[in-house]
Amino acid sequence: MSLVFEMTDVGLMCYYLGLEVEQSEDGIFISQKGYAKEMLKKFKMLDCNLVNTPMECGVKLSKFNDGIKEDSTLFKSLVGSLRYLTCTRPDILFAVGVVSRYMETLTSTHMKAAKRILRYLKGTIDFGLFYSSSHNFQLMGFCDSDFAGDIDDRKNTSEFVFFLGDCCISWSSKKQPIVTLSTCEAEYVAATSCMCHAIWLKRLVKELHLPQEGPTKICIDNKSAQALAKNPVFHDRSKHIDTRYHFIRDHIAKKEVELNFVKTQDQVADIFTKPLKFEDFRRMRESLGVIKKS
Repeated sequence: MSLVFEMTDVGLMCYYLGLEVEQSEDGIFISQKGYAKEMLKKFKMLDCNLVNTPMECGVKLSKFNDGIKEDSTLFKSLVGSLRYLTCTRPDILFAVGVVSRYMETLTSTHMKAAKRILRYLKGTIDFGLFYSSSHNFQLMGFCDSDFAGDIDDRKNTSEFVFFLGDCCISWSSKKQPIVTLSTCEAEYVAATSCMCHAIWLKRLVKELHLPQEGPTKICIDNKSAQALAKNPVFHDRSKHIDTRYHFIRDHIAKKEVELNFVKTQDQVADIFTKPLKFEDFRRMRESLGVIKKS
């Protein structure tokens, strides 16, 4: 696949698989505006009503939701298109992840939730990721988890996001493979997954001649999980946890990673955990660097 370049009055525009990369003196703006427009046209949502969040606050979807059976082929095509759009739009990652769980039990309720994401995209078509010019290349992560968030199997969703300086470079939101017994355990399991990604990123940026000094900081908003990762004495609370999740303790002892506590309102990964109210959602979206093209 070749790159096509177009000189514009604001910089260099690059199109590759729907990605639009615009360079300027202030930084780099990456979006998929053209791809999003084609998607809205394909699913006949160009004239849809707008919403300000991709998922309604407080909504809990289930495979047992009432509703008329829908065309699964159309739904799979829609979800696949939305998943590709998360390359530059991490603000829709949680909502897309939730609706993608209902491929085989699709009803009109799930289709309505998926189309709400399109309605949100219609109103934020000019949004994308902005990477400002900076000389700060310190790697830092934020990690969070819900507790028994899936009402069908009671599994949690783990989320993390990593920044290089002020720039968001990696994000994830996926269901945990196990059922946990407490919020502390859910956060602990999520922190372990986040730590594995932190070690990989640390080695990657070293290959890019950006070596990291000291342990990589990972911010979590659960003090019990932080204490559990540092103190193996909590045997009664952790003896049932799979051995692989205690992997985090070795790397904390080796000072490769460090768990820091942050307040929930400062937990950037919270946007990947649950549907938020608009004010909270907008604040977290801006923290990720997802902004409107100026």
